[in-house]
Amino acid sequence: MSDFFYLIPIALALGAAGLAAFLWSLRSGQYDDLDGAAERILFDDDYPLTANRRHASRETKPETGP
Repeated sequence: MSDFFYLIPIALALGAAGLAAFLWSLRSGQYDDLDGAAERILFDDDYPLTANRRHASRETKPETGP
């Protein structure tokens, strides 16, 4: 029974710390753009390969086909 005197304040402190962290993240703008990262992955960078990048990509990826 005496363990509850330690566990209840610890649980309340952890809950308050979690709530404080969530409220801080709301105020700092962590949830402002929820769809941006999900849509950004769909767009490809249309930069042409330079000679160095073309050579490096051949070394890392084996060529398949003729």
